[in-house]
Amino acid sequence: MLATIQYNSKKLQIDLSQPIDISIPLSASKSNVNAWYIDAPAIEPARDGDRIASVLEGACINFNNISFNPHAHGTHTECVGHITEKVHSINQNLKQFFFLAEVITVAPEKLNKDLVISKKQLQFAIGNKKRDAIVIRTIPNTTEKLTAQYSNTNPTYLLEDAAIYLREKGVKHLLIDLPSVDKEKDECKLLAHHAFWNTKGELRLDATITEFIFVPNTVKDGPHFLNLQIAPFENDASPSKPVLYKIID
Repeated sequence: MLATIQYNSKKLQIDLSQPIDISIPLSASKSNVNAWYIDAPAIEPARDGDRIASVLEGACINFNNISFNPHAHGTHTECVGHITEKVHSINQNLKQFFFLAEVITVAPEKLNKDLVISKKQLQFAIGNKKRDAIVIRTIPNTTEKLTAQYSNTNPTYLLEDAAIYLREKGVKHLLIDLPSVDKEKDECKLLAHHAFWNTKGELRLDATITEFIFVPNTVKDGPHFLNLQIAPFENDASPSKPVLYKIID
């Protein structure tokens, strides 16, 4: 199914029949992807005394409670409220959901004992392209990312100058296949978060960061149309389901 979309001054032809879901599903399992030193998510039937809201247990419906943290347990989209004293809700600040995105693949660089993504790498990958969203796939890119337990592993992160570069290019939506754009243990400096949202200047309330994505190797680098779907949580972050669509030349 092809659709022609007027986007800014361009007409884009989108293949709607082949959505590419780059989210990681949440399951009640210890193999669910995890970070930030907390337990696995839980999905359990509600209980009222001896009654269990499960068809398997004799109830007429399945009626589950779900306990999870959006930052730790899977694909999530966050706004500047993640790092500000004032409450900012992703549901109030993300008001558009379709964007022209560029998928790029980056091999992290060694910096002392860390692996990082630098400004120079992003400049090389993006060039002079103008995009609303940048989708970063790091390599090696294996399915182990779907079940990785990141706590105390010092994962790859984005350098501050790389985040500044994206902000100055006008990128509003950053998506990455890591648990955070910042170093796991950085004395709470959160340099990339602060740089991207411009907390020292005019806050970019409509800018978002989406972490814990997974971009299959079958997806080619280049332009795609992005549908960034969130749950309507009045919170700094929401579980999300970013979906890419091929743009037909």
